[in-house]
Amino acid sequence: KVTHHKQYPADTTYAYSYFESRGGKFDKTLFFGLQYILKRWMVGEVVTEKKIIEAKEVFEKHFGQDVFYEEGWRYILKEHKGKLPLLIKAVPEGTILPYRNVLFTIENTDPKCFWLTNYFETLLVQTWYPMTVATNSYYQKCILKKYMSKTADSMDSLKFQLHDFGYRGCSSVESAAIGGMSHLVNFEGTDTIAGLLAARTYYSCKMAGHSIPAAEHSTITTWGESNELEAFKNMLTQFPDGCVAVVSDSYDIFKACEQIWGEKLKDCVVNRGKNGGRLIIRPDSGDPVETVCHVLKILGEKFGTALNKKGYKVLPNYLRVIQGDGISYESLNDILKAITDKGWSAENLVFGSGGALLQRLDRDTQKCAFKCSAVKINDKLVNVFKDPIGDSGKKSKKGKLKLLCNNGVYTTVEQCSLDDNDDILEVVFVDGELKRDCTLDEVRKIVQQYEFCEIH
Repeated sequence: KVTHHKQYPADTTYAYSYFESRGGKFDKTLFFGLQYILKRWMVGEVVTEKKIIEAKEVFEKHFGQDVFYEEGWRYILKEHKGKLPLLIKAVPEGTILPYRNVLFTIENTDPKCFWLTNYFETLLVQTWYPMTVATNSYYQKCILKKYMSKTADSMDSLKFQLHDFGYRGCSSVESAAIGGMSHLVNFEGTDTIAGLLAARTYYSCKMAGHSIPAAEHSTITTWGESNELEAFKNMLTQFPDGCVAVVSDSYDIFKACEQIWGEKLKDCVVNRGKNGGRLIIRPDSGDPVETVCHVLKILGEKFGTALNKKGYKVLPNYLRVIQGDGISYESLNDILKAITDKGWSAENLVFGSGGALLQRLDRDTQKCAFKCSAVKINDKLVNVFKDPIGDSGKKSKKGKLKLLCNNGVYTTVEQCSLDDNDDILEVVFVDGELKRDCTLDEVRKIVQQYEFCEIH
């Protein structure tokens, strides 16, 4: 990008680009996260004398020649007081729409800064990450809703059924913050504190998610294998009310469920439930499908079950299971199908997901792309596009774009006129100022307007 100001046709004064999902794993995309990038990097005075001096030094050494556009950046510093002369329009965050639709557009507002539009591609394309996490999380919610609708009497627990375990598996604290916040568009269960703070800072949500006291292997195994019962009992004693999760596979998950929880500590578990307490047993190893089915079978035999109105077995209200190992979009359906086939309601289970929720994704998961589609040369608007002979999927759109929605059907119009009264894209950023500051609650409400996708 540093040298691109020299590469455009002479007399170029305007550049217009757009961002879209060209396809990918999911047939629809939940748009989210652009506001974070704008607030974090682009709002206010972002061009300063100090940055210009540093950039000139860095790029001269990096390229071995003077290619840095110092004149252009000093023009922005002087004429725009360090604010970026750009206009960005975007679909409202929380919108769910089929791929190959425009998600946001960017253009310069000063003809001397036409080169600035595509300079910001690298940064703006990073919207792929929060968008893809939110989409991945949403589709898992679709799976959960499918099985809850079929096997549970109430959907009240749905928003807590996929818990974020992903902080430690992320590439950085910033990744955990962005990804953790994106998951919270769909759910309210998380252990990723960075995500909570990001939602507070960038989407004005004082508390976006919740958690409960939970054991980890270190707090159980330090008691020693012979004292596993005491370690479990300590959890019930230290947290006498509310929900508490206890990892129970340090040695033998099935023995723990049958002999410790189901016999030696059964009265403690039952009595704690009389005060509204709930024990959540966590297996954390083995084949997820087989392990969950076996654990439910043991707990059902030891604590009993009841049939709900839909005819599926439910453990007593004081007892549930959380599966936090190997959970992904693919495995979630396998587990839920298996327990449903055995007559269990999905309300018996909560899931925790880490790497597959926040990290096992990339820009190509939804094939995100940013392309220039229009320029002005000699004051004439010219449509531009690419159409590689070897990959028609990478064909880009032409001209200025707008997004229409008729009866829930989204359509991107290419080479559109200046009349944008029916355009769904909203102005979110102009000349360094944020024009649309949405809250996480607003994003969640937009998501809730959509019917859940049918999962086959």
